[in-house]
Amino acid sequence: MRTKSVVPRLRAKKRLFKRVKGSVGGRRRLLRTAKEAIIRAGVYAHRDRRRKKRDFRRLWIVRINAACRERGLRYSQLIAGLSKIACELDRRTLAEMAVVDPSGFDAVVATVREALGLPEPAAVA
Repeated sequence: MRTKSVVPRLRAKKRLFKRVKGSVGGRRRLLRTAKEAIIRAGVYAHRDRRRKKRDFRRLWIVRINAACRERGLRYSQLIAGLSKIACELDRRTLAEMAVVDPSGFDAVVATVREALGLPEPAAVA
């Protein structure tokens, strides 16, 4: 007797439609369109997992640069000074310090100035 694959097929369709839940129109209701939507979503997810790392690094650099410039230093000078004193602080930590703990960031900048031999900036009144 010929076996039929009704139950496994229905189970697979059910899994597939569960994954496209929340989509609009045919992407939610039609099998072929739902499959395409899942493939495309997977491609976007894969791409954006890598993009996220780049985007956050750019954000951290912008924040560090802004905080440095307030203290009369450039981002490149800060990074050069940190590498000179062999400091293990990464950009994520530095950006967090610049926002949450300005006094700690001031201490880091002062250490970098000392290592590079840069003078203190003139106080702006």
